Amino acid sequence: MVPTSPPPKVIDHEVQSDEKWTEEEDQSRRAKWWYSTFHTVTAMIGAGVLSLPYAMAYLGWGPGTMALVISWCMTLNTMWQMIQLHECVPGTRFDRYIDLGRHAFGPKLGPWIVLPQQLIVQVGCDIVYMVTGGKCLKKFMEMACTNCKQLKQSYWILIFGGIHFFLSQLPNFNSVAGVSLAAAIMSLSYSTIAWLGSLTHGRIDNVSYAYKKTSPADYMFRVFNALGQISFAFAGHAVVLEIQSTIPSTPEKPSKIPMWKGAVVSYFINAICYLPVALIGYWAFGNDVDDNVLLNLKKPEWLIASANLMVVIHVIGSYQVYAMPVFALLEGMMVKRLNFPRGTGLRLVTRSAYVAFTLFMGVTFPFFGDLLGFFGGFGFAPTSYFLPSIMWLIIKKPKRFSTKWFINWASIFIGAFIMVASTVGGFRNIIADASTYRFYT
Repeated sequence: MVPTSPPPKVIDHEVQSDEKWTEEEDQSRRAKWWYSTFHTVTAMIGAGVLSLPYAMAYLGWGPGTMALVISWCMTLNTMWQMIQLHECVPGTRFDRYIDLGRHAFGPKLGPWIVLPQQLIVQVGCDIVYMVTGGKCLKKFMEMACTNCKQLKQSYWILIFGGIHFFLSQLPNFNSVAGVSLAAAIMSLSYSTIAWLGSLTHGRIDNVSYAYKKTSPADYMFRVFNALGQISFAFAGHAVVLEIQSTIPSTPEKPSKIPMWKGAVVSYFINAICYLPVALIGYWAFGNDVDDNVLLNLKKPEWLIASANLMVVIHVIGSYQVYAMPVFALLEGMMVKRLNFPRGTGLRLVTRSAYVAFTLFMGVTFPFFGDLLGFFGGFGFAPTSYFLPSIMWLIIKKPKRFSTKWFINWASIFIGAFIMVASTVGGFRNIIADASTYRFYT
C-alpha cells in the first residue's frame, strides 16, 4: 500500500487586529489569481486616468512623461514589496495595512503611522468617486436625452450615491467580485475610448504645448497639484493586503505567487491605459485640455456618452473596493467599543452612515481635479510611494549602500516630496476654486 502524504497545511494564522472582518471572513480565502488582477485594476485605474492629460498640460512633454514612467516603476516595486511582506513572518498573514504597520513600527506607533494614511486614501477615493460618478452620469444623460429637463449636478451625485446604499450591504471582497470585474472591463474600455477619441479628433486649431500663462506662484501650485494627480493614478497599495488576504496560501504555494502574477497583469493593463490617454490627450488638446479629457470630446456622441456611462459603472466598483476595508474597521469598532452584535443590523447602520458621509462631502466639494491632487499627495504618495519602502528597510534590512538600499531611499525621498508638494498645491487650489463656487448647484 502506497503511503499518502498529508494534505498541505493552509496558512491562516493572522495578526490580532482591532479591525476584524465580518463573520464571513473564514469563507473569504477562496480567490483565484485573476481576482487580484481585476480587484487591483479596479482600485488603481480609476477616473484619475482621465485627468492625466490635464496634469501633462502643467508639466509639459518631458517632465510629464518622466513623472508617469518613474511613478509606474516606483509603485510596481512598492507593490512587489507589499506582496512579499504579506507573509514575511512564517505562518502569519498580515491581512491589513495596519497589521503590517504594527509589525514594522511597533504596536503603539504602527497604527498612528499607517491607519491615518490608509483611511485618507480609502475615504478620499470614495469622495472623489462620488463626484466622478455624478458628473459622468449627468454628462451621459445630457448626451443621451437632449430634450430632457436638465438636473443640477448635485442631484446626479445624490442619485449615484443612492446606488451605494444597496451595494454596500454586500459582505466582503469576494461578494463584490462580479462588480469589480465589470468595473475593470469598463476602465479599460473608457480609457481606450478616451485616447482613440482624442486621436480621431486630431489636434485642435492653434494647439499650444507652451506652459500656461499665469502668475509664477499660481503656476507652481498647479504643478504641485499635477504631481498629486499622477500619484492619485497609482493607487491600489492601500488595499493590496486586503486583496491578497482573499487568496489561499500553503507553505508549498504561498499567496504571494498568484498575487504577484495578478499584480503584474494589472500593471500591464495600467500601462496600456495610462500612457496613451496622457500622451494622446495632451497631443490633441494641448494646454486647453479639461481636467476630464472626455469633456473635450463631443463626437461621435453615442461613443462619448457610452464612455461616460462606463466611467459610472467603473467607479461604482471602485467605490466598493475602497470601502470594504473601511467597513471592516467601523464594524470592528462598533463591536469592540459599543458591544454591537454582528449581523445585518450592524452592516446597515455602519455602512449606510459611511456612504452618507462620503455622499455629503462629494456634493459639497465637487472639485474633481483639485481633489485628485490633494488626496493624491496627502494619501496616495505615502501608501504607494514610500511607506512600503520604509517598512521594507525596517523588516528586511537590506545591506547598507546596496542597490536595494539606494532604491528604497530614493523612493522615500521622491515620495515625500510629492506628498508635501501636491498636498499644498491641491489644498490651495481647493480654496481658490471654492471662493468662486456656488455650493449645491
